[in-house]
Amino acid sequence: MKRLILMRHAKTEPFGEGIDDFGRALTEQGHSDATRIAEELVALGWSPERILVSTARRARETCSEVARVFEGEKVRPMESLYLCGARGLAEAVKQNDGAGTLMVIGHNPGMHDFALDILRDGGSQDHYASQRLAEKFPTSCAAMFEREDDGSFVPVLFRLANVLRAKDYRTATA
Repeated sequence: MKRLILMRHAKTEPFGEGIDDFGRALTEQGHSDATRIAEELVALGWSPERILVSTARRARETCSEVARVFEGEKVRPMESLYLCGARGLAEAVKQNDGAGTLMVIGHNPGMHDFALDILRDGGSQDHYASQRLAEKFPTSCAAMFEREDDGSFVPVLFRLANVLRAKDYRTATA
């Protein structure tokens, strides 16, 4: 079985004067949300063997938080993932057949578009998850896809298994 996790970077400081988009940092909530999503993925048995990550600061910081939770993953920073579209994401995924579970940490709108492309082509195991994915892809969102066999990472062969959103795991005091 092959698994693919698409995760949008965690919550960042707002874009503003004096802060370039590439260098935006995570907020305190963003750090916490990234860790919580990683913990939920581990609890569900979805620990990645490899993580592809955009080189933008917010994506790298998200990756740093999730990597603390996962064991044994190999992180591969990729400049091409910064604000990458669905086609570029599909190519990056196809080039990483060596992992049983692959995680990609990147940006919208490309992450959401790519997840929707997979959903349209491969379908879903869970109607509720597909509705959630169709609505939006907020920060720290993780869309989980899998295919029955151990074949290549061909995105159209994957089916949506679940969608995790950070706000669903925040405590009342957070």
